[in-house]
Amino acid sequence: MQALIKSCALALTLGLSATSLQAAEKVIFDTDFNVLNDDGQAFIMLAQLHAQKRIDLLGMTLVSGNAWVDQEQVDALKAVERMGVENEIGVYTGAAYPLLHDFASYEQEKALFGSGWPGAFKNPRPTAASQLVAPPDGLATHTTLRSESAVQFIVDSVKKNPHEVTILAVGPLTNIALAIRSAPEIVPLIKRIVYMGGAIEIPGNTTPAAEFNWWFDPEAAKIVLRSPIEHVIFPNDVCENVIFDASVYKRIVSQKGVIPDLYKTVLGPEFDKDPNHHSFTWDSLPALFLVHPELVTESKDLWVDVDAHFGPDYGRSMGYKKGAPVGTQKAKVVFAVDQPRFWDEYVKLVTLPAPVKR
Repeated sequence: MQALIKSCALALTLGLSATSLQAAEKVIFDTDFNVLNDDGQAFIMLAQLHAQKRIDLLGMTLVSGNAWVDQEQVDALKAVERMGVENEIGVYTGAAYPLLHDFASYEQEKALFGSGWPGAFKNPRPTAASQLVAPPDGLATHTTLRSESAVQFIVDSVKKNPHEVTILAVGPLTNIALAIRSAPEIVPLIKRIVYMGGAIEIPGNTTPAAEFNWWFDPEAAKIVLRSPIEHVIFPNDVCENVIFDASVYKRIVSQKGVIPDLYKTVLGPEFDKDPNHHSFTWDSLPALFLVHPELVTESKDLWVDVDAHFGPDYGRSMGYKKGAPVGTQKAKVVFAVDQPRFWDEYVKLVTLPAPVKR
């Protein structure tokens, strides 16, 4: 009987271990990276989740968007060192330019249609290292970009792990579109794509029509969203309802550590100047969704597309309940989350020790 009990206990342990291993979803973080805005915060969370073996973060792929990819390289290399994961999580540089959209046309758009956040198009692409800005805690000291391009890394990773890789796409979709176009055989092998992008039922934040990520490269967004893959989308409709304010900031900086100190350095001056300072919450939402899908309290199944015709609707995202254009794909579009629980989980992750502890 005792042997039977031990045998059952061992089987249960192995079963739980298998379940735990299965739950460690393989993730590629495709990002227009920054130090501590939306992408930077999301990476801190992902690095901690990776260290806890709740996800398997295969790598970070960079794409121009919030900044030119040259600046993102500087910030991302420091980020993996800061979190102590530089040996496990490679940084792969990707598309420097959108497929068609460019800096010159942005000036015309701004004059014709108005503009909010332009990202990299705020200035021409840097041509020298002296034009790049070091992170507040200095440059990376020993980490360099991986030799493989972001596009090739995406293709290779999906082929190596068929039906297992989730792409967390929180920037323009240029890298993913190029991967799909260069190796269309990966499309049925991608587990799913989880996005921060689009503005479905509200105005855009770059032009009146368009949300920034999909506006920066509408042609790429159209290619990716029309691919027959499982799509989960966090649009500005939900992101602009989740507010990072002084109450959240104080919860973070009341803790000691590398990351709370970074929050003080980067965000502290804003709150010192204006105690009512606040910002929307973007990439952290889909990042936490990977391990806490139950945080979603409202979503709709919609066929989603992007307008890629140059004009006032360039980059507009459209969600159809019925009568969608031929070729569009159904997506789960998130409209609300459990905010108290989200902030509890968010604060817990960003206040853990860095470099990460395993």
